[in-house]
Amino acid sequence: MALVAAARPAAPARLMAPLHRIVDSRLKNSDRVQHFWPSLWNEAARDYSQGNITFETSDGPGEVKQSPGDNPIFTGLQRGKINLVVTDTVPMYWDGGRALAGVSTIHDGYHISMISLRYAHRNQIAFLSVNTCLHEILHVLLQDIFLKAPKWYQSGGREARVDYYATRLWLFHDGDEVRKSGEEYLRRLRAGTARPA
Repeated sequence: MALVAAARPAAPARLMAPLHRIVDSRLKNSDRVQHFWPSLWNEAARDYSQGNITFETSDGPGEVKQSPGDNPIFTGLQRGKINLVVTDTVPMYWDGGRALAGVSTIHDGYHISMISLRYAHRNQIAFLSVNTCLHEILHVLLQDIFLKAPKWYQSGGREARVDYYATRLWLFHDGDEVRKSGEEYLRRLRAGTARPA
């Protein structure tokens, strides 16, 4: 009996990341928000949990304003956390006219995953079209946000990589590589070295 217990591999350590959720107070369509939490967010949280990744969540007020140059101005963000900002659309300054469902970046020292309610979606097609929340937060945990101004071919490669790991979480409950990268991300976040290189 003791030999069987000793031969069984230990359960992987759970990764817990700090996440601050903000719903843009300037949202034009509040019906989409009612759909977001039970649909998109709960699905992403379940997929992460199946890979032994959870979030220490907090919620707070905030908004996304536009500067004259279309650079977003945020209120309500918190330092030392992943800020999940839910809004109507990604600002044109970041979106580049591509109608993106989300974007993740470091802005003024804040780590942000912005979700566009107009284009965000649930898991649809493995390796190609995964849950927007799952996808964007993976950009943070896989440390893509630390790379400054990637070339066009680097961006495509990173998107495919994120969708690959998202599919592994969604369908196969495999979060090993994400947890390893997430541990390094959290070390950088706590050490205050969490800015683009």
